[in-house]
Amino acid sequence: MPARSVVAMNQQGVRWTAEQVLALAPDAASRRAGSGLGLPGPWSETGGSGTGAVWGLCRGSDGRPYRTVVDSTGPAYRCSCPSRRAPCRHALGLLLLWAGGAGAVPDAEAPGWAEEWLAGRSSPARRREERAAHGGPSTSAADTTAADTTAADTTAGDAGAGDPGAARRRAERRAARITAGARELEQRLADLLRGGLASAAQSGYGPWEETAARMVDAQAPGLAARVRELGALAGSGQGWPARLLEESALVHLLDRAWLEIDRLPEPLAAVVRTRVGLTATAGGPAVRDDWLVLAQYDSADAKLTTRRIWLRGRETGRTALLLSYGAAGRAPGLALPPGLVIDAEIVPYGGAGRLRAELRERFGTPVPVKAPPPGGSTEEALAAYGRALRDDPWLDAWPVTLEDVVPVPSDDGWQLADARGPSALPVAPAAGFRPGLWRLLAVSGGGPVTVFGECGHRGFAPLAAWSGDSPETVALTSTALS
Repeated sequence: MPARSVVAMNQQGVRWTAEQVLALAPDAASRRAGSGLGLPGPWSETGGSGTGAVWGLCRGSDGRPYRTVVDSTGPAYRCSCPSRRAPCRHALGLLLLWAGGAGAVPDAEAPGWAEEWLAGRSSPARRREERAAHGGPSTSAADTTAADTTAADTTAGDAGAGDPGAARRRAERRAARITAGARELEQRLADLLRGGLASAAQSGYGPWEETAARMVDAQAPGLAARVRELGALAGSGQGWPARLLEESALVHLLDRAWLEIDRLPEPLAAVVRTRVGLTATAGGPAVRDDWLVLAQYDSADAKLTTRRIWLRGRETGRTALLLSYGAAGRAPGLALPPGLVIDAEIVPYGGAGRLRAELRERFGTPVPVKAPPPGGSTEEALAAYGRALRDDPWLDAWPVTLEDVVPVPSDDGWQLADARGPSALPVAPAAGFRPGLWRLLAVSGGGPVTVFGECGHRGFAPLAAWSGDSPETVALTSTALS
């Protein structure tokens, strides 16, 4: 294993691995450029402190050095280069240099330009600003997987500030618009079944996009996203009529649940509201724990980049999902490299699963994970997903950790087989195109491993793995997923 992959502890706190550093890159181009700056040649006046800060001057193209400083406990970055990416290639290169081992970046006192920025970050006001920025916009996302496509709905109809009476009237008007949109969608689904599923392939995507636009006008972005998925299924390959019928049934179920939401128990009603597209807020009791960062990955559409970070509490055994957002083409502000343990306080959102949470405050310096999380069998994973579906019928997947499983080929691709039993889980087809699947095979080497991922009706999507002889977390996803 290269020296950069060795996690070491020194006076500057936890020294990351190169993999953890590159997981912060906002795109592939930044990863390549940052890797080229991870050597001593371009750098001068580098240094680090016991609080996890590291800084240095990087030679620029015009001869003037760029001032780069990173607070690894955030992480947060500051560079005098003109790049709008965060982190830029200079910050990535500096972190890679630091990750190279003791002596690569000497212990030193911060120069004035770095000390000024670090002092500003330590102020309570700055911490509050960063927590607000990392939380992103309030979203409709109770889901725990890539189905969170409606996360940026921040319309004025959801504003809770100001006059309570005015806020109530806005909420009532929005609910009325959603109800009208749900009834219109019911008619669209009835017409689909009346005309036959074959007509959906003949008419093309246009009618679905028109229906989705009406759901957006009705301020129901969750319904709009599901309608677009229906349009994409029509004529999408062998077996598409069955898939279209299944998804149409789920949309119909969501429609009917909204139209009769007053009759639902509150936990399920909360799920329906978020699935339709109403915003949710973090309001549960705060939970402080040592949180293992299991995985981090991004998904993007034309308007928004969504980052998902999975955590697991050491004492509580609780799994939590942090979501943060960035404009299209820009990385979200919150980044937590997998394989670290952070002492932090989170606040959960409402809903049946109660997986999504907001990171409220971090304490101390992150430390490297000492052991993989406890896991279960493939049968237990399926049972957990089934219980979650009982509370949220629209759930695509559920986070689980598999213990002592072996990746083996199957007729349809790959599967994770229990080393001590006859059962197995198929690897989700989309995961088969990720380089991470081959990384999982390399970690396993034909032997049992511990794997964290998302278990759903399409199979199991592996996100992180641990071999039997090393506690090091191997990320199976790049920063950006297609």
